[in-house]
Amino acid sequence: MASGKTWLGQELALANGLEFVDIDDLFENRYRITISDFFDKYGEELFRKLEHEILEGTLEFDNVVIATGGGTPCFYNNMDSILSFGKSVYLRMDLTELINRIQTIKKKRPLLMNLESSGLKDFVRDQLQEREKFYLKADWVFDGPDYPVEEISRILGLK
Repeated sequence: MASGKTWLGQELALANGLEFVDIDDLFENRYRITISDFFDKYGEELFRKLEHEILEGTLEFDNVVIATGGGTPCFYNNMDSILSFGKSVYLRMDLTELINRIQTIKKKRPLLMNLESSGLKDFVRDQLQEREKFYLKADWVFDGPDYPVEEISRILGLK
């Protein structure tokens, strides 16, 4: 969450002549509802099921960079599927930097909307602790907040 997945994905795609796909955008376009509104109406469980279906539909795309949501790798067998069909990247960021970024976009994140600032750090820290076991399965881990696109392209074998 807020690590720069969409930005880096767009930049990598642009720099390497690839298409860019964002799972969250696909979800919102398919169901014609924001993820935040979907969470409010139908809850996280149904969201994760439908998100899984969308992810599965993207895995056989060619010449594409796919950005997932922060929770995507942590549900169903999503991380194993990602690893089977492509190269995966974990954008690891310092907790303090994440909190700073999240505070500016908090209203767009369904899991954070009802948190006060005092509970935000604990929530994000707990989420990272739960999710990192999935994230660390990635083929590559890049530490943020800065991600040099040319260098990452080279490391990933895109250039």
